[in-house]
Amino acid sequence: MEENEKYMPQNEDASSNNKEEVTPQAENRENNPLEKMPYEEENQEMIWLSQKVNEIRAKMGEFIIGQQVMVDLLMTGIFSAGHLLLEGVPGVAKTLSAKVLSKSLDIDFSRIQFTPDLMPSDVLGTSVFNMKNSEFFFKKGPIFSNMVLIDEINRAPAKTQAALFEVMEERQITYDGELYQMEFPFIVIATQNPIEQEGTYALPEAQLDRFLFKITMDYPDLDDEVKILHRYRNNIKPPNLEEIKAVISSADIQKIQDLIKKVVITDELLRYVATIIDQTRNHGKIYLGASPRASLSILKSAKAVAGIRGRAFVTPDDIQFVAPYVLSHRLILTPDAEMEGISPNEVVASIIQEIEVPR
Repeated sequence: MEENEKYMPQNEDASSNNKEEVTPQAENRENNPLEKMPYEEENQEMIWLSQKVNEIRAKMGEFIIGQQVMVDLLMTGIFSAGHLLLEGVPGVAKTLSAKVLSKSLDIDFSRIQFTPDLMPSDVLGTSVFNMKNSEFFFKKGPIFSNMVLIDEINRAPAKTQAALFEVMEERQITYDGELYQMEFPFIVIATQNPIEQEGTYALPEAQLDRFLFKITMDYPDLDDEVKILHRYRNNIKPPNLEEIKAVISSADIQKIQDLIKKVVITDELLRYVATIIDQTRNHGKIYLGASPRASLSILKSAKAVAGIRGRAFVTPDDIQFVAPYVLSHRLILTPDAEMEGISPNEVVASIIQEIEVPR
């Protein structure tokens, strides 16, 4: 790839002596953190990853028009083992996007419609009495799946929302003293409507902090709206998702996540991430800044974005791309900033603008 070429080892004159010969390529890889993997192997893995990414984009594009950034963020969340919160008004394809994505992956899928009368046992599971052996056994709830779509997450009361704390962070639940582990992969995609407030319960900060991204889905522009009408003008039925063929298995997801772990991020960029987070804690318009969990989220999601973009190393652009989606739901602005109509994204953008970018 062109962006990797400048990090390929350069030929130098090797000194001849009686010691074991060390090639210039090997010496450069030892000194350059971007040369940890053999270039040919790295290139083949990145080509394979790019092919899988493009296949998912194509599947999503058959049903979702526009929203290219949202599609890439969904893949970033899956490849970096993070949970996702989709926010938008009704009718902008939040649920459809999650369902199409689940069909593109060869993994189990379940959907939970959150309502005001939903109980924690309706999500996690409950004890059932077995008449044959006169014993109780645990019947697993719909949370026991690989990808869980929680529709209208802010419609359930606080005690039901709190049932997700342990399972989202530790990928396990504890019930009646017993520990139950989630199978790999485990991803929660939740949706919420930011406009309607009646009959809803705002997510607490601890709950929001467990989501890697908050993705705001806006209205399509005029051209995309026309494309939507053209695509469905001869079809009055809902889209048939059963025709979607999966392109990635759970083993592929594990392979991609292992590949993302190898993506290199330099010490300068680690300090760049830490500086961004530190600025959120010392900003005049922010009442509550980001925690170390946010800095770790930027780290792993930036590495996933680099992999999706076909690179084995992180650039400042990757960090700047993911930072607003990682931070927007984690920051609490001051009352004065809220009265001025300033959004968290605007504050994050100003912080990124003020910090010197590593070269």
